[in-house]
Amino acid sequence: MRLFGRKRRTLGQRGETLAARHLRRLGFRILERNARVGRYELDIIARERDTIAFVEVKTRRTDAAVSPEDNVGPEKRQHIRRAARRYIADHDDPNMYYRFDIVSVVVPEQGKPSLTLYRNAFLDEPEPFRRH
Repeated sequence: MRLFGRKRRTLGQRGETLAARHLRRLGFRILERNARVGRYELDIIARERDTIAFVEVKTRRTDAAVSPEDNVGPEKRQHIRRAARRYIADHDDPNMYYRFDIVSVVVPEQGKPSLTLYRNAFLDEPEPFRRH
């Protein structure tokens, strides 16, 4: 149902908004949200001092037994790496460092959401060799 013409936001969109707000409180400057880089999307690109963080946001209703970094599987990590490499190629600054972070957002049915930032959640790895 729509109230006063506003669309209901999805859980993922709400989580990304909460994550961006959380990152700002921690001193990050949000550079881009939902950045399309080639055929991939980066949830949040943020700067913390001399580091650009490519942030994947994982939003859940409950605190699941599986950690957020485990919810970002190898294929998703590879997509994030590819998008980050392309972003870096387009915006390279030799004085910047780069890393991959995950923000876990748990939005319960009642009560306040909880957010956890995992800095350096995974590393950049070379592309696997593929035969054509």
